[in-house]
Amino acid sequence: MDIGRRDFLRGGSAALFGLAAGLLPCERAVAVDYTEPVPEAKGLTAYRNGANVLVRLNNMPLTSYRAHESLKYPYFCPVNGPVSGMSLTSESALPYPHHRGLWLGCEPMNGGDYWGDGSLEGGQIRSVELALGEVTKSSAEILDKCQWVSKDSGSPMRDERRFVVTAVSDRLWCIDCDFTLTAVEDVEVKKAKHSFFAIRAASDISPTYGGVLANSEGGVGAKGTYGKEARWCGFHGKRRGRGDLVEGIAVMTHPNNPWPAIWFTRDYGHLSPSPLNFQKQPWRLAKGQTLRLRYKVALHAGDPKEAALDQVYEQWAKG
Repeated sequence: MDIGRRDFLRGGSAALFGLAAGLLPCERAVAVDYTEPVPEAKGLTAYRNGANVLVRLNNMPLTSYRAHESLKYPYFCPVNGPVSGMSLTSESALPYPHHRGLWLGCEPMNGGDYWGDGSLEGGQIRSVELALGEVTKSSAEILDKCQWVSKDSGSPMRDERRFVVTAVSDRLWCIDCDFTLTAVEDVEVKKAKHSFFAIRAASDISPTYGGVLANSEGGVGAKGTYGKEARWCGFHGKRRGRGDLVEGIAVMTHPNNPWPAIWFTRDYGHLSPSPLNFQKQPWRLAKGQTLRLRYKVALHAGDPKEAALDQVYEQWAKG
């Protein structure tokens, strides 16, 4: 065996790297440590590309906020687990493929549909002023202004939204969500299971596929969480193809939100703090009045106890 071939076999991946770089097999390639990101990518970074904002941690993707004019509404997806890098939300999944990751919407509102996959003319939440705010090594601020528009049902609402993505640790990161909705005309929402903030979890952490749905009060599954009041509610489970690695996503509702946090939940992977599904009378907002809604989304490794979700909630609620 010639020296070059022997060195190639001994060199393994380093030799392959050398070939790719144009080196002869017998020339030793300098080892490269791929565990460290390039200097400009260390910590949390955010990048706006047109109607999208991409957020990374040490050059690994955390999430993307999508606000293109062709969408039914702006939304976050993927929303990745802190350890696996796999999305904890679904871009689209059966039996309701119109669910999109993490979003705000409503149906019906003054006869318009600002939720489902129907015609945009029937209702659309349109981003009109997307901006990237303050970015530090551990957080990124995303700002957006949206108009709720419909061809046949008027344009009942506009909103201003602020998101802060924070890398808390290597096992926890969060999205703080602050919405201010303003009625452009008198608004009425009758009984609606499709109302305001919502997530669609990835299938592998949903109960139908072996995951767990749980809330802050000890309720488990849709049976134990649907129609119940709780400070937070979420999904967690073993990640597909990642052995015993457990990750989860939980939504927390701020105590100053204008109504109790009563949850609409489904074992296939959908949840929403949706009190309008349980109301007896239509909810109304007069022209010119505002509604402020605040939520915190925790993306965590381990189960809710291991992730100390109760403490995360308490610190946020007090702050």
